[in-house]
Amino acid sequence: MTKEIGRRFMEETRYDRLGVSEQQRGVPQPPLVRAVEEGEGRIALPALDSFRYPPLDFTALVTGRKSLRSYAESPLTREELSFLLWCAQGVKEIRQGVATIRTVPSAGARHAFETYLSVHRVEGLAPGLYRFDALGHGLVRLREDGDFGAALAEACFGQSFVERSAVVFAWAAVAHRMTWRYGERGYRYLHLDAGHVCQNLYLAAEVIGGGACGIAAFDDDAVNRLLGLDGEREFAIYLAAAGKRVSGP
Repeated sequence: MTKEIGRRFMEETRYDRLGVSEQQRGVPQPPLVRAVEEGEGRIALPALDSFRYPPLDFTALVTGRKSLRSYAESPLTREELSFLLWCAQGVKEIRQGVATIRTVPSAGARHAFETYLSVHRVEGLAPGLYRFDALGHGLVRLREDGDFGAALAEACFGQSFVERSAVVFAWAAVAHRMTWRYGERGYRYLHLDAGHVCQNLYLAAEVIGGGACGIAAFDDDAVNRLLGLDGEREFAIYLAAAGKRVSGP
């Protein structure tokens, strides 16, 4: 790795180094989300009001939150998965077709992420790869494959808890959604936004009696290939495993 590349990135993306953005030049903005193509197998998720959770003590929730790498064999319900997806990337409002307001903050409300799921144990869903349709609050089935979790674990340098989890969330950045407004500085904001999203998943997983573990150690090329991404216009930026907590002492 080139020495001091991180420092140079921070220097070169300072505001005084930026030129005129595409937005300022009048270039049309990129789509808010990836469209669901005709023929793609879309799966509706349960309505949010179908999930009932116990009264919450927010201080206890934050205090108890920690990375969880051991998961029960019990599957997530579809209601629980729906809740986790809503908390991490749920769309609350579409503003005049130019921005989405979601359950997490994003620089300029750009929300540059697509959410992919490696499903291992979720009731009513075959193991394999799915994409979250945020606007329709549903799933798009991309690939049924009982071995997909093992391949993803290998791409995460053999971290076995990846395969043992009930589901792995993979957030892929569509860079142009962010750079259209912020130029090269937008790459900084992608990483900040990823942290907001994953923290919401951590807290939501605690609510359902489970937990999550963020994953930044992965082979970029291998994960991008598994997700079907080109690695330039759209690329994996952060992953997180989730599942139910093992009961007992």
